Formats: sequence, structure tokens, C-alpha cells
Amino acid sequence: MAPDHPLEEAFALGADCVQVFLSDPQGWKKPRPRPDATELRTSPTPLYVHAPYLINVCSPRSNVRYGSRKILQQTCEAAGEIQAAAVVVHPGHAEDGVEAGIGRWARTLEMLESEVPLYIENTAGGENAVARRFDALARLWEAVSAPKADVEIGFCFDTCHAHAAGEELPDAVERVLAIVGRIDLTHANDSRDPPGTGADRHANLGRGTMDADVLREMIRAAGPPVVCETPGTADDMRSDLEFVRAALA
Repeated sequence: MAPDHPLEEAFALGADCVQVFLSDPQGWKKPRPRPDATELRTSPTPLYVHAPYLINVCSPRSNVRYGSRKILQQTCEAAGEIQAAAVVVHPGHAEDGVEAGIGRWARTLEMLESEVPLYIENTAGGENAVARRFDALARLWEAVSAPKADVEIGFCFDTCHAHAAGEELPDAVERVLAIVGRIDLTHANDSRDPPGTGADRHANLGRGTMDADVLREMIRAAGPPVVCETPGTADDMRSDLEFVRAALA
């Protein structure tokens, strides 16, 4: 969702919730105060904030790790100013191994302060990604659940990412729930690429390479709230929203 007028766009699409970036998703700049902050705070439409893609608190490189922690903190602060429902973040990868990266996540949460929940999202690919495969996710979840932090941790499940990671999809939601307990937000996305490629390239629902019936069942099992991160026109988005509503019916 473009960040300038998210509530207007959500209303025009008939959406029940909305997700935005508060800064450049490919940049390190601090989010600027929003002129529509009062409108966003008082709106009954839940608004989720996606943190910048460059964040990687797992990195062994101190400049990347410290910069990631800084922009994550700034994003959480900006999300608190508009009373967002949550901040969604990709958990990243560690060049020196998954276990080392998981340890850095625990340390990050000890340092982070946030008035809004932080939702960790399963990832599509990346060498030594800490939440690509579900066995790694289980180890990460144990670690992020342990620190005595003031931040509420939740989980965001992305259907395309599970497909790209090469997970078996018919029971993927059941296996994720066994790890995290509950899914707080669903990213409903089809994929442009075959399974297991690690490619995070989304497609409109029912028009990608994922089995449409399996995708519907995943959305139903994961449940609302649901955000579509799919490409195309407003009509394409309306079609995707209809796909989601039919799956949840």
C-alpha cells in the first residue's frame, strides 16, 4: 500500500485493514512524522507497519546489525505515534550460521522498546536465514520467547514465503501453529516462481504457481486479519480481496 493516503485507498478497495511503510523500504532513513497521524490514530481501520527490508539484526557485521537495530527502534517509535496495530519485520540471516543469528535476535529484543507489538515473519530465502525453514523458525521462536523484554512478540505468516522456502503447504499452517501458538497476521500472496526457489516474488491470488485450493485452505487455516501484498491494479487487488473473503467464509 502506498503510504500517502492509506485510509483513502483502503476505503476505495473495500479493505478491512491496511499495511504501510513509514519510510523507504530499501533505505535506512528515520521515518518522518506523518501529517495524517491524528487521522491514523483515530481510524477504526487496523493499520500494520512493515519495517524496511534492509533490516538484518542477525548479521555478524556490526555496522549492519547496529544500523538494523536503530531503524527497527525508530520504526517502532513511529508506529507507536500513529497507534499502529503492529510492526512486521523480516528476521534476516547470518553469514556465520543460523544459531549465531538467533542469539543476536535475543539480544536485540533485550534492547528494543516498543509500545506496539512486533510481528516476526517467515522468510522466503537466503543462506542461513533464521526463519526460512520451519525447523529454524522453531529455534528462533524459542529464543525470542525467552528474553525478559517489554515488547510483545507475534507472528506473521506469509503464504508465498512458505512456498518459496520449499515447505510442504497442505499442513504448513498446522506445523507453524505448533511452533508459534497463534498467527497474528496473514500475508496472503501467490508466487510467480516454482516452490523451493527462495524467490520472494508475489503474484495475484489464484494466478501464480501455487495450487489455488491449497492457497485457499492456508488462508482459511491461518485466519484473519489478512493483508495482500500483491501486484497490479486496483481491480487486481479487489479480486485478491474477494479470493481471501471467499477462503475465510
